[in-house]
Order: sequence, then structure tokens, then C-alpha cells
Amino acid sequence: MSSRPSEHLVNDDEGYLHHRQLKRGAAGWVLLAGLGVAYVISGDFAGWNLGLAQGGWGGLLIAFILMGIMYTCMVFGLAELSSALPATGAGYGFARRALGPLGGFATGVAVLIEYAVAPAAIATFIGGYIEALGLFGLTNSWPVYLVTFAVFIGIHLRGVGEALKLIFAITAIAVIALAAVVIGLVPHFNAANLFDVVPDGSPTSSAFLPMGIGGAVAALVYAIWFFLAVEGVPLAAEETADPKKDMPRGIIVAVVVLVVFGALMLVLVPGAAGSEAMGVSNNPLPEALRLAYGGNTVLADFVNYAGLAGLVASFFSIIYAYSRQLFALSRAGYLPKWLSLTGKRRTPYWALIVPGALGFVLAATTGNGALLINIAVFGATVSYVLLNLSHIVLRVREPDLPRGYRTPGGAVTTTIALLLAAVAVVATFVVDVMAASITAAVFAAALLYYWFYSRHRIVAGAPEEEFAQLAAAEAELSN
Repeated sequence: MSSRPSEHLVNDDEGYLHHRQLKRGAAGWVLLAGLGVAYVISGDFAGWNLGLAQGGWGGLLIAFILMGIMYTCMVFGLAELSSALPATGAGYGFARRALGPLGGFATGVAVLIEYAVAPAAIATFIGGYIEALGLFGLTNSWPVYLVTFAVFIGIHLRGVGEALKLIFAITAIAVIALAAVVIGLVPHFNAANLFDVVPDGSPTSSAFLPMGIGGAVAALVYAIWFFLAVEGVPLAAEETADPKKDMPRGIIVAVVVLVVFGALMLVLVPGAAGSEAMGVSNNPLPEALRLAYGGNTVLADFVNYAGLAGLVASFFSIIYAYSRQLFALSRAGYLPKWLSLTGKRRTPYWALIVPGALGFVLAATTGNGALLINIAVFGATVSYVLLNLSHIVLRVREPDLPRGYRTPGGAVTTTIALLLAAVAVVATFVVDVMAASITAAVFAAALLYYWFYSRHRIVAGAPEEEFAQLAAAEAELSN
């Protein structure tokens, strides 16, 4: 994975990059922080609770602490990388500079797996919340998924400024709902409810760890759902007013907010309604309120409706993320170049539509949010290993690279994140070895596509490629 490619670089020809431009200056650090929270906030409303069925409350608590440490350490590293290499490729661009074309492509594909599958999982949870409300007799089924994908991809096609502002507004509603859940459940908290899952009798099982150590490992996948996709904030680099300053501030604020809300949900929801009941719920927050209050209430209905806002915020924002990652890989020639074409509004329309169609098919054919979470987390954790490795390599290889922000603890911080990410990769096989193996096979097939085809068609003028070429030229001059 050398930074000096043997690949054939294709020059920008006939205005190639002119037809592949994004709208600059659309977001400041506040919108970026909102985008980071929006990527993830659906994880507070549904998905994380499935970890209670895997490891009990104690297992999920251990997993939450470990993954909270991993994400916090990784975000400090990403804040530095995004200030030094501000381009839409983000994770792919960072790894491209540090690990060469193959490493960059591998990171980008892993991120794409995460971002293409996560909306499919969220769509199933949106269906669960809609079914719980009994709206128009709708059930958790494919028509709900189809409308969800069509509406929100359509809004993104209108333009990035409009999309980011709408994401921010929807996220604000979701944050209010989480605050309402906290206020509503605090009076009903009972620590005994946390430990109502019956131990399975395995050698290390107990009231705290009902499925033993293995359950805590399996719960890592669902603890990640509290944070998954916050690393997508740097994808907005080319649409940001001042990326060197705004990116670090936005992503760090976002992860702090997410840690606080994640901890509150983990303690209060099962603490009021019981870990056993919450471990199988598709709409845990409103259901917890109904169980705590002994029936339906105005607060439960409000959280149910506002919970849809939280799910929509993540769904909507991850669509933004997958489109920008696909746009960057396509613009640089790693994936078919027609996928990076932009229209009059400077939105990459094919990069929005193609993964959206794939996500809809996955949601409609499986309808299984837990399965889709595991697939998305596999892609995420593989990318985390490579992203943290990229930070370490650049700290060693390019200590003088201009950085608008420097990671506290330097490479030690991202080494901690790398080790925890590697453990999380293993956890995806513990939860569902078949799903993880199939996803690994898809990842391997993508690498073969690169090796035999796309590495001969890389576009020299793409920003991420220019960063790498400059680094190579500077290294030659210094030698």
C-alpha cells in the first residue's frame, strides 16, 4: 500500500472535473456538528437496544464504554486528518495519502458498504415506528421503505444547502424528543429492571453478564449503533466555509453530544421498562414510556412522532454521506465515472440514486434491522481500522504536514482506536458469521475490481489524487 502508485493516471480532459463539482461554502461548524449528530441520532431511537438481547445490560454497558472510547479517540484523529486534507473523499482521501491507492480504495469501499446498508436498517426502524402509531393502517413493509427512500433522495437532489439546513431542523426535533424521554423516565427508573434478563448458564454468565463475556463481545456491534457514521462529517469538506477550522470543531462537538445521549438512553430506557422487554423492541423509546406509565400517554405519542424525526434525520444525512463518498471514488476513477456526474444544482444525482435503490432492495427483501446493522457495522469497522492506521502512518511519515488541529496524544490515541476497531470487526462474525462472511466476500470482490480494472483508470486531477502526488513529489525533492 505504498503512497507512490504504479497505477496509470488519466489527465483531466474536456472539462471532466467541471461536470463533477459541488457547491462550496454551504456549511459552517454548527451545521457540521448538527450533521454529525444527525448521522447517528437514529441509533438512540432504535437498534442499540437489540444489544440487550445479545449481552444483557452489563454486556451492552461494557460494549458502550469500549466503543465510546474507540469513537472518541478516532474522532480526534479524524479532526486532524480533515484539517490537513480537506476533500470530499474524506476517509478514502486520508487513506489514499497514507496507504496508497489500494488502501484508499479499500477504505472507501468499506465506508460505502456502511453507508449504503445503514439507511436500509434505519428504514426498517422507521417502519416499526409508523406501525406503532397505526398511521393509515400502514405496517412495517416495503411501501413505507419505498416512500422513505424516494422522498428523501428527492430532497437531496434539490441541493446541498437546502438538505443540510433541513437535516439540522429535523435533528433539533429529535434532540427535543430525547430530552423529553429523559424527563419522562427519570421518575420511573429502577436499577433492578436493568438486570431482569435471566442468565443463560454459560461459564461466565451472571446477573450482570447474563450471556457471559461472549455476550459482551456480541453487544459491541449494537453499541456501535450509538455512534455509527459520525465519521462521515469530513465528507462535507468541499462544501464547507473553512474546513481547516470548522471540521475539527464540528466533529468533536458531535461526538460529545452523542456520548451523552447514548449514556442516558442506555441507563434510563431499560432502567424504566426492563432490559428483557427492550431487547426485542422495534420502537424502544415510546414503548418504554408506555410500559413505565402503564399505558399510552401524550408523551409517548410525542416521542413516537418525534422518534420518526430522529430516524429520518439519520436516514436523510447518511444518504448525503454515501453520495459524497461514492462521488469522490467515482470522480477519481476508482468506480465508474458516470456515478460522479453533477447537475445544475451541483448534486451528484447518480451517486444519490444508485445506492438508494440498493438500500431499498435490501430493506424490502430482508426486513431485518438486526441483520442489516451487522452488515453495516462490518463495513464501518474495517474502515475504522484503516482510518486509524492512516493517521498513525501520516504522523510517522509526514510529521511536518500542515495541520489545522493536532490530535491529543498523537498516534497513541489512534492506536487505541485501531485496536478496539479490530476487536469490533471480530464481533461482527460472533453475531452473524454468515452475514459477515458474505459482506467480506463483497468487499474482496471490490478489491479485485480495483486490481484488474479501475487502477488503470485513476484520474490525476481529482483532489485526493493531487494530495498524494504532491506528497510523492515533496518526498522526491527531500531525498
